[in-house]
Amino acid sequence: MKYTTLAAALLLSSTSAFAADAIVYNEPAPVAVVDTFSWTGGYVGLNAGYAGGKNKYNEYGTNFSAKDNSNGFLGGIQAGYNWQFDQMIVGLETDIQGAGLKSDVEVGGVGAEAKINWFGTTRARLGYTPVDRFMVYATGGVAYGKIKASAFDGVNSFSQSDTKVGYTVGAGAEYALSNNVTLKSEYLYTDLGKLKLDDVNGNRFGEVKAPFHTVRVGVNYKF
Repeated sequence: MKYTTLAAALLLSSTSAFAADAIVYNEPAPVAVVDTFSWTGGYVGLNAGYAGGKNKYNEYGTNFSAKDNSNGFLGGIQAGYNWQFDQMIVGLETDIQGAGLKSDVEVGGVGAEAKINWFGTTRARLGYTPVDRFMVYATGGVAYGKIKASAFDGVNSFSQSDTKVGYTVGAGAEYALSNNVTLKSEYLYTDLGKLKLDDVNGNRFGEVKAPFHTVRVGVNYKF
């Protein structure tokens, strides 16, 4: 009887020790941190690109009309602010560009030259983010710039310049390399309207229209 009781006690003791050894304590699993990016905020940046179009020159009182390709490089600065609502982004952006757009037409000793040395835009942007750090957008708004033209009527030559206001529309894409730096590419169509030309006597001689297309890339720093 004593041996039976002792054996039972030893068995119970060894079983309890084995059960205690079998208990494994696991460290809590680390909580995953989701890296989210918000487009909301202000930004400033630089851009550079190329522009081209087809300038049109009309002479009043005659049948003379001519077109010529214009093209040149451009570069400038931009600043803006975005507001993000889920996957939609609404923003405002303004920019100023130095440009080298130039065209020159001449037919039968009569012709004109047109230049755009600078222009700027103020635009709304409506964007969508298919993935966290990538945005595609449409844009449009007011454009302004200085058109300088010179003309030759067969006898006299003269020049005229004026700052004109028109419109611009386009689209682009932007990618966030980090929480503060983004890269963008953009296309714009810009029309600054018509520049009216007067001859040396102050009489209305003709007009120049110089719409153009712009393709540019840029980098922004987001605050």
